[in-house]
Amino acid sequence: MEEIYKLFTKSIMISGFVFIMMVVIEYINIQTKGVWQKHFTGNKWKQYIIAGLLGALPGCLGAFTVVALFSHQLISFGALVTTMIATSGDEAFVMFAMFPKQAIILSVILLVVGVLAGYLTDKFYHPKSILDKFSGHKLILHEEEQCKCFQKNILRSNLFHPSFSRLSVSIGIIALMIGLASGVLSGKAEMWIKFTLMFAFAFALFIVITVPDHFLKKHIWNHIVKIHLPRIFLWVFGILIFMHFVNLYIDVESLISDNLFVVLLIAVLVGMIPESGPHMVFVTLFAAGTIPFSILIASSIAQDGHGMLPLLAESKKGFVAVKIINMIYALIVGGIGLFFGM
Repeated sequence: MEEIYKLFTKSIMISGFVFIMMVVIEYINIQTKGVWQKHFTGNKWKQYIIAGLLGALPGCLGAFTVVALFSHQLISFGALVTTMIATSGDEAFVMFAMFPKQAIILSVILLVVGVLAGYLTDKFYHPKSILDKFSGHKLILHEEEQCKCFQKNILRSNLFHPSFSRLSVSIGIIALMIGLASGVLSGKAEMWIKFTLMFAFAFALFIVITVPDHFLKKHIWNHIVKIHLPRIFLWVFGILIFMHFVNLYIDVESLISDNLFVVLLIAVLVGMIPESGPHMVFVTLFAAGTIPFSILIASSIAQDGHGMLPLLAESKKGFVAVKIINMIYALIVGGIGLFFGM
């Protein structure tokens, strides 16, 4: 039971960090609304770089944005490929929580591979039937009033008369801060990691206290707390428990080390699933030192979280085409990495 408790607290810490980063990303996204769109006009390399940077943002916001831009023919098919290679969906938050240094390196590699893959895709592949489907689409912007996320006149009301959702989220963040400071959740984490997490938690608490009810309910409570947080916690905790019991009866490390190319193929095939959770298996295996970095790279290239779901709704051909292309790049990069012992 002690081991299960440790896995439970670890899952809370990881999920808490993911939640905090999602809040911060939502806040920044709302505050910079529409500023970046004008930069998509221009040459293709500019498109690839910006599309890659949007994909590299943790979560699915960047990927959703690029799909919308592609569906209105504001970016090329190759730029769409760039984004889906660069993105790791919600797992990016988890990776930054579990192994921040390697997560930064992975993000840079995915960005570089994505930009090059986007260029090569546009140069050698022209999916006319897919592009024709979107050629008649016109961009319709549904602009809502810019959210003023810091208003002094509502601070007193937010502090002394908080809504149920504001109070609940604030208490949750404060509990995470106490768990971090006391060591219950942070364990033997390095001091710089603890300070970084504490700063992130404090900033998230500032956001929750200062934003208006509209932002809190729509972007934090209804979107992050109700939709993302339970799924992320269950996936993280479930996989940690699963791997714990598997390791009790099977020497997973030896099994995988003897069949690395088979594991690479499985990781890439799993990337076809338009869902964040399955990729968490390979994130967890890498964190435990069971699989090499090259397989994590291949898995990250092949999968794109929920980012492709809007395209699947618009064009099944487009969805399959992007997935197959990304799987090819994943096998090439992952295979080269394994060959050189990476």
